[in-house]
Amino acid sequence: MEAVILAGGLGTRLRAVVQDVPKPMAPIAGRPFLEILLANLSRQGFRRVILSVGYMADSIVDYFGTHFGNLELQYAIEEEPLGTGGALSEALRHCTSDHAFVFNGDTFLDLEVGAMEGIWQQDRLPVIALREVPDTSRYGRVELDGRRVVNFGEKTNAGPGRINAGCYVLPVDILADFKSPAPFSFEADFLRYAIRDTEFVGFVSNGLFIDIGIPEDFVRAQTMLLPWLS
Repeated sequence: MEAVILAGGLGTRLRAVVQDVPKPMAPIAGRPFLEILLANLSRQGFRRVILSVGYMADSIVDYFGTHFGNLELQYAIEEEPLGTGGALSEALRHCTSDHAFVFNGDTFLDLEVGAMEGIWQQDRLPVIALREVPDTSRYGRVELDGRRVVNFGEKTNAGPGRINAGCYVLPVDILADFKSPAPFSFEADFLRYAIRDTEFVGFVSNGLFIDIGIPEDFVRAQTMLLPWLS
């Protein structure tokens, strides 16, 4: 299996607690967050990962090189910011199979990979990992009709519900015909409108989920992710 990790973010909200490294390299109990993500993907059976990098890309390339454990690593380097959509479009060109898992470089989700892969193999439809959370206001609520994703709500909606966990199974040509000036957001500029014409399956994950994008959750991750450091 192949995966793309979007690891090119600036991490401006983390600057108060993490400086001089790109967000995916933020230290969790002394180890880069991205190392925890890669180790988990290796345990789950992935063999090739495309790292989409931009801000301070050299620090990531120099640290990991071309292999991490039994993972082959390849890099899609942004020479200028492309947004999540432009970065993903470029990274998918490096894939060798007909589909790829996509992960955010600042989010840990202990995903049920086999179940999501099974949905793809059965239906050949793109899949979005969802997660139940106590308060959706930080992320926006996702609405389903049966298993189909039909709406992404505004971030102002508070209370419990399902959110987009930032993980997908996508055909590698999903953005091949999408015309948009770069940079663009995969979520806001593409996905929000693509669900009107294309069936995206919502898969509700029960795995551990944490987004380290804000200082409070970065601090929580220091203890929450300890079981994945061994």
